[in-house]
Amino acid sequence: MGTITRRQFVVGAGATVASVGILRGRARAAEFTYKYCNNMVMTHPMNIRMAEAIEAIKKDSNGRLEIQVFPNSQLGGDTDVLSQLRAGAVQFFHLSGLILATLVPVASINGVGFAWKSYKEVWPAMDGDLGKHIRGDIAKANLFTFEKIWDNGFRQITTSTHPIVTPADLKGFKIRVPVSPMWTSMFNALGAAPTSINWNETYSALQTKLAEGQENALGLIELFKLYEVQKYVSLTNHMWDGFWILANGDAWRKLPKDLQDIVIRRFNEGAVKQRADVEGLNDSIAKELVSHGMVFNTPDTAPFRDVLRNAGYYREWKQKFGEAAWGALERYAGQLG
Repeated sequence: MGTITRRQFVVGAGATVASVGILRGRARAAEFTYKYCNNMVMTHPMNIRMAEAIEAIKKDSNGRLEIQVFPNSQLGGDTDVLSQLRAGAVQFFHLSGLILATLVPVASINGVGFAWKSYKEVWPAMDGDLGKHIRGDIAKANLFTFEKIWDNGFRQITTSTHPIVTPADLKGFKIRVPVSPMWTSMFNALGAAPTSINWNETYSALQTKLAEGQENALGLIELFKLYEVQKYVSLTNHMWDGFWILANGDAWRKLPKDLQDIVIRRFNEGAVKQRADVEGLNDSIAKELVSHGMVFNTPDTAPFRDVLRNAGYYREWKQKFGEAAWGALERYAGQLG
C-alpha cells in the first residue's frame, strides 16, 4: 500500500484530478451516474484515496457505475449538502459525525471532549461496537454508510492571540466551531465563547477577527493556509473526528447487489489507506507549520478534563446518548464521568 507524501498533500495530485475529469466525461455511458460531494480540496488524502476508489469502482463495474466528484464545497456548505443528500440530489457525501449529529444525534459521540488517548482506542471502537451502534442510527435516517469510517484526525486549537496552556486561557475566547452541539457544549463548559461557522466561511471569519481562533486537525490547518491568520497551535487532542461516507438510502437501494458490493469493498479499502496517510503526515505537517511561523505548545490535558467533569459535561452527554451508546464508548475509551 503506497502512502501519500506531504508534497502530494500540499502541491497536488495531477493524475488523480485528471482521472476525475475522465470519469465526468464518460458519465453518459454508465448505467448509474452518481454525485459524490465533500468539503476538501483535491489534494487532501480524503480526495486522493476517494479518487483511487472511484476509478477502481468504474473498472470493477465495467463502467456501469460512474461517480462524479464535487470537492471543496462546490455545491454548498456541509449543512446545505446534507439536505441535498437527503433529497436525493446528491448520492454520496462525506461528513463529520459531529455535524451529522444535527440529524443523527448519536453520530457525535466519537467527539466527546478529551475521551481518546490515541488511535489505539479510536479504531477498535469505530470498527467495533461503537461504530456499529452509530451506523444503526444513521440507517434510521434513510442513509447508508460504510463499515470503515475515514480519518479527520485529532483536533488541535489554533489562535491569533495567545497559546492555550490551561483552561483559564479559554475564558471568553472567541473560537470558531462547526455547526454542532457537541462543540458548543464542550467549549461553553470550558468557559470559551464558541461561534458556529461553516467550514467554507472559516478563513474569512478568522481574517476579520469574527473569531480569534479555531480547532481542527493539523492537515487542514496547513492545507487551508490558516497559518496566514493564526499564530499559535496548542496540541490539545481535545476531540477525535472522522468522516462517514454517506449514501442516499433510495439511491443506494437502486444499485444491484453486485455494484453495492464493489462500492463497499473499494470505499472500505480507501478508508484504511487514508487513515495511514493522515497519521503519517502529522509530523511533517507540524514541521511545515513551524516553518510558516506557527508556535506549538503541548498542554497537560488533565485539567481540561477535570473542568468538563466538574461542569457536568460528561453527565449531560451520557444522558443524551443513552446507556447503550455511552457504555460502548467507555468500553474503549475508559470511564469518563
